[in-house]
Amino acid sequence: MKTILVIEDNYEIRENLREILELDGYKVSTAEDGKIGVSIAYEELPDLILCDIMMPNLDGYGVLHMLSRNPQTMQIPFIFLTAKTEKVDIRKGMSLGADDYIVKPFDELDLLTAVENRLKKFELIQEVAGNTRAASIKEEDLFPNKYVKNYDKKELIYHEGETPTNVYQLESGKIKLTRLSDDGKEMVLDLLKPGDYFGYWSVLQKENTTENAEALETCKVIHIPHSDFLEVVQNENEIASKFIKMLSNNLLVQQYKIVELAYNSVRKRVASALIQLADKYTDDPTQPFSMAVSRETLAGIAGTSVESAIRMLSEFKSDGLVEVNKATIKIIHYDKLKNAPY
Repeated sequence: MKTILVIEDNYEIRENLREILELDGYKVSTAEDGKIGVSIAYEELPDLILCDIMMPNLDGYGVLHMLSRNPQTMQIPFIFLTAKTEKVDIRKGMSLGADDYIVKPFDELDLLTAVENRLKKFELIQEVAGNTRAASIKEEDLFPNKYVKNYDKKELIYHEGETPTNVYQLESGKIKLTRLSDDGKEMVLDLLKPGDYFGYWSVLQKENTTENAEALETCKVIHIPHSDFLEVVQNENEIASKFIKMLSNNLLVQQYKIVELAYNSVRKRVASALIQLADKYTDDPTQPFSMAVSRETLAGIAGTSVESAIRMLSEFKSDGLVEVNKATIKIIHYDKLKNAPY
């Protein structure tokens, strides 16, 4: 019997989902908020998760973020339940790695069909993976010529316009990917944490690099010769699928960022930049989070001027949402910073 975890703060919707799914032969566990849902997922390892987006304590995006960082839960099919029909919200959920979404109020048949299709697709992926050589090979054994190099804070791993010779994986530390605008302002394209790959787009496209990779702190970076990387991608289906999904997610994230820059206020963008840092670099973003980050980097993430970023930080400090001690910013109230009207 397949098990499904329903994470939904509305009691009536939660119990309705339980009844529908149990009548269709599934074993169902429920949670009334995101934090409880994450704990149940870690303990029970369900076959599929249905999760609301807007919830107290920890929203659906935070739930997916935390589960995707755990090797035991990162592969569990994940479907968002949302009353939001705006494309930008749906796109954000999918860019974070969700497998599907269902808009409330939902049709029972549509719900059961989505659940059945996701479970079947996951079983097929597992079956194919089990029959491929890649499934029996550890990823770290695929690149025999890789080597590790240390980088100091603010040191460039590579810069825009170079001919790519390697694909990289961050072993420890933090890295930002940036690009300069025509007027010389830095725009932060992505933030990287240990385990993340980068530099593969240019290798796959056989083009010069389109961004700069800079260490935010002392880092260890794995260098994978581009010829080794291309050989593995061409011959190992599972690895190729992984990088295709990464590329797709990256494109969706960039689309979301463009919409945010176009329509959100400066205050909202700086708040979102702080939330992005917390989501990226902590397992539980609802707990107080602190990080040394330059105002230039914060402005680059938010897509604003350094002066505006500093002014917004001062406002957030006055509102009691953050604490600022020289370069270190501490987020005190994650939910208030994320959900306050701006």
